[in-house]
Amino acid sequence: MTRSLPLTTRRSALAVGGLAAAAAGLAACSSGGDSGSSDGGGTSIDLEERGPITLARGKDTTGALANFLSRWNDDHPDEQVTLIELPESADDQRSQFISNAQAKSDSYTVLGLDVVWTAEFAANQWVVALPEDTFDLDALIPATVTTGTYFDKLYAVPFTTNAQLLFSRKDLLEEAGYDQPPATFEEMWEIVAKVQEKHPEINGFGSQYAKYEGLTCQLTDVVASAGGEIFDAEGAPHADSAEATTALQTLRDGFDQGHIPQEALTYKEEESRQAFQDGKLIFLQNWPYVWDHFQNDDGSSQVVDKVQVSLVPAVAGEGTSTIGGANYAISAFAKNKGTAVDFIAFMTALEQQKAWMIETATPTATAAVYEDAEVAKTFEFLDTLKSAIDKGVSRPQVVKYGDVTQAIQEAAYSCISGEAEAADALAQLQEQLTGLVES
Repeated sequence: MTRSLPLTTRRSALAVGGLAAAAAGLAACSSGGDSGSSDGGGTSIDLEERGPITLARGKDTTGALANFLSRWNDDHPDEQVTLIELPESADDQRSQFISNAQAKSDSYTVLGLDVVWTAEFAANQWVVALPEDTFDLDALIPATVTTGTYFDKLYAVPFTTNAQLLFSRKDLLEEAGYDQPPATFEEMWEIVAKVQEKHPEINGFGSQYAKYEGLTCQLTDVVASAGGEIFDAEGAPHADSAEATTALQTLRDGFDQGHIPQEALTYKEEESRQAFQDGKLIFLQNWPYVWDHFQNDDGSSQVVDKVQVSLVPAVAGEGTSTIGGANYAISAFAKNKGTAVDFIAFMTALEQQKAWMIETATPTATAAVYEDAEVAKTFEFLDTLKSAIDKGVSRPQVVKYGDVTQAIQEAAYSCISGEAEAADALAQLQEQLTGLVES
């Protein structure tokens, strides 16, 4: 449920824009437009300010972005967009965005922000409030719009949403006598043991367990699947709950029992994708973009036509993915903000949203795309993906997100790497998060 946090002393640390589950049917923030948009300092955006701009965003692992930029640039010879590719790691992207903002540099115009960064960037006046009536917000999945708002103003427009899925080697499961992918970690461990009786050289389960933003996603969703939450809707941390402890212990057990290989402690998205694609894993949890890589018939994939897709495994009940995605914002220090507004409108229009989803297997934020017959034809697990988005859970929407996510990563990694027990790691995390909320 999308809610706004109460105006308490936590307001200094937590965004009141709300926690988004990125699903259609959740309460939408108001999309009533105020064309007199202003930035964090209160000055109006000059929509007539036009000229060349830059798009700063994480590395395009899909290879599709260049075509979209060419379409814009071909039609706007005096308002060219130049891509500035930042590192693949979300942590490194955020660091470079902040360094650019603190320097008040105009080198970045449009920013591709992680959906959980809106509160931090808006509160620090690093991005500008946007003219809402310029964008077709009503066409977007309602809760994705919420991820771009802060104090009821729009600071970022959703481009993509996302949910992780479980990719299984259906050939190995069938050989071991299983006709369905696992719904829980317990079922998955059972299948891993059975498959490895005949294929001991193949590892079990991989996901993103390196000490970076991906690990925050992993802990958030496994805690949710156990019936817990790291923060509640009022902004209070519950990192040391029984549910959270059970969830983290489930991951620790996976490593201790050899169901998750030790090398997974170094896995980010691409490392885990490559391991599965090379035939080294039975199961992989990752974002949908990996599907196209798996189906490559150029010899780079060992799993062509051998993969099935399902919801991520749960501790109990149904699997719950952390919601990902990217929103487009405009730097408060950029030139040519009028062009930037139009470019964001172009990239978030239905035509581009549909094309991006078809070409990259990355879910976009427009609701109508999920009802499109062409998308359904080329995106064979669309219903599963939509279900994953509907059931998804958000990471904490906090102004001090950098400190919060670092604390979560440290606690989770200390446990899964064998340095600390689950209860001790989460007790320390609870203390740290409480201090961040109250400061």
